[in-house]
Amino acid sequence: MKYRKLGRSGIKVSEIGFGTWVLGLDWWGKKIDDDEAIKMLKKAYDLGINFFESADMYGKGKSEKLIGQVFKDMRNEIVYSTKWGYDMYDHEQIGHNEIPQKHNPKFLQFALEKSMERLQTDYIDVYSLHNPKMDAIKNNDLFYTLDGLVTEGIIKSHGIALGPAIGWKEEGLYAIKNRNITCLQTVYNILEQDPGRSFLNTLIENSSHSIDNENVYDVGIMVRVPDASGLLTGKVTEKTILNQNDHRSYRKKEWIMEALKKIEKMKSIAEYKDWTISQLAIKFILSQKPISVVIPTILSVEELELFSEMSDGLYLNEEELKQINELYENNFYIHQNIA
Repeated sequence: MKYRKLGRSGIKVSEIGFGTWVLGLDWWGKKIDDDEAIKMLKKAYDLGINFFESADMYGKGKSEKLIGQVFKDMRNEIVYSTKWGYDMYDHEQIGHNEIPQKHNPKFLQFALEKSMERLQTDYIDVYSLHNPKMDAIKNNDLFYTLDGLVTEGIIKSHGIALGPAIGWKEEGLYAIKNRNITCLQTVYNILEQDPGRSFLNTLIENSSHSIDNENVYDVGIMVRVPDASGLLTGKVTEKTILNQNDHRSYRKKEWIMEALKKIEKMKSIAEYKDWTISQLAIKFILSQKPISVVIPTILSVEELELFSEMSDGLYLNEEELKQINELYENNFYIHQNIA
């Protein structure tokens, strides 16, 4: 396992992180029981993963509780990253529908205390706004409070997690340019490179400095959905039928069919590198320096092992990245483009 710095925070994170939302929710086609979840968390650590990503919303605190239970006696070896902002305490989530947000200083203090209780810790390494809208990102009092919590050592750094769907370009760029964030989480993969490319280019053009003799960018990009909801790992094909509870069911059939055509266009690159399409998908992301950590959706110990092996330092060179970018910019030379 290779490690990188998380933006200006200097926190060392494994290139592959473990997104623990699958431990608290069954929104990805599988329900994981507590025994299996604990086994997966321990195995992730054994494989070198030190970055565990969660949110208070995941199972109403269930994912955080599991992390705290497993790692309470080895706290300084683990990077806890969690999110806040949804008022889950006064509202019940029905299905995948969003509940009201409270991105304000008072709720921040309350949510932070509750997360620390569940995680069994007196500090959090990375504390991010969960799917914030522009009004929250422009709230000076809120970010003044967050910066104060960093000064106090209650949180080591803070960031924003953009969502829930792909997009949120203006929110991300505003935060990068105007807020003291150390990380930004976004959807980014070979098939869905925007707005991620805007974030990466902004960082490359405007912010880098040295920490421990290593060149880092002010904001580390945390990538989610690196496999395009399973298309780049072969778990979703034209024959796949997703039930309504599966978070991927929003993917239109037409989009899936076009995406599969695009994947065919990349097979020659993967074969040249002696990689699978899955490896190409992850290594494409890790080939880009402002990326700090990739957070695949992992549902088993076997998948933990598979993704962990992809962090090996053997990535794409500039010419190969240019080739993939050219494919993307020309819609993989597929004329029909379905949103």
